[in-house]
Amino acid sequence: MVEGEAGTNRDNAMKMQNERETRTEIEMARSSIGDEVTTSQTQAQAHEPQTPAEIAAPMTWSENVSRAHSRTSSRAEEEEDVELQAFASRQTEGNFALREDVPPDGGYGWICTLCVCLINAHTWGVNAAWGVFLAYFLRVSTFRSATHLEYALIGGLSISQALMVTPLVALSNEKFGTRTTLLIGTFLLSASMLTSSFATEVWQLFLSQGVCFGWGMGCLYITAAAILPQWFSKRRSLAMGLASAGSGFGGLAYNLGAGAGLETLGWRWTYRILAIATLVTNLTSAILLKDRNRLVRPSTKAFDVREYARVETWLLITWGFMTELGFVVLLYSLPNYAQTIGLSSQQGAVVGAMLSLGLGFGRPLVGWISDVFGRINVATGMTALCGILCLGIWIPAKSYGVLILFAILGGTVAGTFWGTVVPVTAEVTGLQRLPSTFGMICLPLVLPATFGEGVALELVSASGYVSAQVFTACTFLAGAVAIWLLRSWQLHELAKREQADQTFSRVWLTLHGLFDLKKV
Repeated sequence: MVEGEAGTNRDNAMKMQNERETRTEIEMARSSIGDEVTTSQTQAQAHEPQTPAEIAAPMTWSENVSRAHSRTSSRAEEEEDVELQAFASRQTEGNFALREDVPPDGGYGWICTLCVCLINAHTWGVNAAWGVFLAYFLRVSTFRSATHLEYALIGGLSISQALMVTPLVALSNEKFGTRTTLLIGTFLLSASMLTSSFATEVWQLFLSQGVCFGWGMGCLYITAAAILPQWFSKRRSLAMGLASAGSGFGGLAYNLGAGAGLETLGWRWTYRILAIATLVTNLTSAILLKDRNRLVRPSTKAFDVREYARVETWLLITWGFMTELGFVVLLYSLPNYAQTIGLSSQQGAVVGAMLSLGLGFGRPLVGWISDVFGRINVATGMTALCGILCLGIWIPAKSYGVLILFAILGGTVAGTFWGTVVPVTAEVTGLQRLPSTFGMICLPLVLPATFGEGVALELVSASGYVSAQVFTACTFLAGAVAIWLLRSWQLHELAKREQADQTFSRVWLTLHGLFDLKKV
């Protein structure tokens, strides 16, 4: 809270300095304009024609005074008009410079939404197909020396590396621009798919499918996720939901496609087809996607450690850390779980596809509801609902139909964090702090993304899938508690801004804040 007051004092000081600079410019303009007007009027008087009557009849003293007074008044009025025009011009320019950019809330923003949707489909969607590869590799023992844990770490490594390169992505955006960063990510991701098709040892998959794919996905997703909010204000959550749906529908297509390709073409050619598809789509999207950095002027700091001194940042990190643990388990475990209850590998691929289908339909729906009922409100409810579904449906799911039901319903709410984290963060921090804050949120998520599936498989090997299912449910419920606390903090901040009272209470965690029904 002390830091918040210090930030307010700094803002007031900056405003006072801007006002002093504006007054100085007006006085300089007034002096310059006055000199120009005086010079022009003197020249005009010197060349002013006189009538013969004026030449023949000299004016009396009173007439001279009256005429001088008339000219002086006219000159003063003209100077005042010019000064007022200059002041109005200066004031307009100052207001334009100080006014925060207002997003167009549509227009070319919908083209950008489509581009981000396609990027999500060919990053997160392709990555979701790893669950199908995982089940296939385990079933046929493609790499004989590889263990279950090593396969699980490969999938987690791809997500964790995407989050780990966040500071480098921000630095690349600052030095080379967003389009160059998107192109770098495109070629890295496609190269990872191509090189994976030539792997002969499991450590090579760690480098290609894990590290290289993660770096490419980070360059694409982190950059695209920061661009889209610049185009929307009222429809921001809807746009982000539509864009995030790409990961769901992409996962649906590539789960089914990879499952069919593995059985008919083999895993090597399946990888090569994925390399071609990702190259063409991501390259097109990178060319068409445009940012509005010149107008928004976002923070260009690639690594701002001051964000870790803020309460709201840690609440967002806790929300993401806990839900990411559960999300990774769901994303990669469902196809393998299907086979443990007696279903075929093809049915397991369909279960994974249905989870992606739920993600595809759920994220736009959650985004639309967020704009109506409040972004933090909906994020809290949907995160908690996912934990409840894991306890109520996934644990007793022993048949194909029930598991399909859970995959669709669970997928609808499991991706709430990645579908709403950007608009929620923008709501809490503002657009200018969004890039640096989002980067600081992503870095700690490296741990759950890397080890989440490994922890789940160890739990499965120790005591069966029930322990992993309970673990997944608890992670989502803990994440819901974190975002619930963030809601109380945000309500306190909004009330403090409205009252603008220095004596306003610094205690943000109250029963009123937790149970207030206000839209936030």
